[in-house]
Amino acid sequence: MLTGAGVHFRAVPAHLDERAIEAGLEGSSPQTVALALATAKALSVSDAVSHEHPEALVLGSDSLVVCAGRRFDKPASRNEAADHLRWFSGKAMELHSAAALAQGGTVLWSHGAVANLRVRVLDEEFIARYLEAEWPAVAGCVGVFRIEGLGVHLFEHIDGDHFTVLGMPLLPVLGALREFGQQTGQKSGGSGL
Repeated sequence: MLTGAGVHFRAVPAHLDERAIEAGLEGSSPQTVALALATAKALSVSDAVSHEHPEALVLGSDSLVVCAGRRFDKPASRNEAADHLRWFSGKAMELHSAAALAQGGTVLWSHGAVANLRVRVLDEEFIARYLEAEWPAVAGCVGVFRIEGLGVHLFEHIDGDHFTVLGMPLLPVLGALREFGQQTGQKSGGSGL
């Protein structure tokens, strides 16, 4: 998404225990959890790079799915992915996406968004064919889908911003990058990570 929008960046993994952060937020709203994870990722990388690049804008993002009162993370295995799809079948799903910008170890901005997706009834044959085609590509996808691919076949209806469904509230992110000085759509300029 960032490349398509002309944002120059470098991907740096955040080394943190997401499950420990979630455990500390037990009882919090899904949006609160997604924002906390996005913020923790941005701060983790910002702290790591601030000695060499104190001016770097660091973007952290996270998404999580809630369906019928249960929160879902990325599936750990193909069998777990099939279990997730069985649970989602015929139900409404909320996809919470969040992003945060940090610079020099300080959070400058954060934003969360939600999209509502209605999953059609999925039979065992469809689930097996779908995972045969999409696994392991969807292993890293909360909700076990890539909406830009075969994952679109999971849904009857989608209500929400397209970029939020892709995994990041891109339009607010671009606004924040402009606000804090990240240049987009140019070959030079901007030092965002």
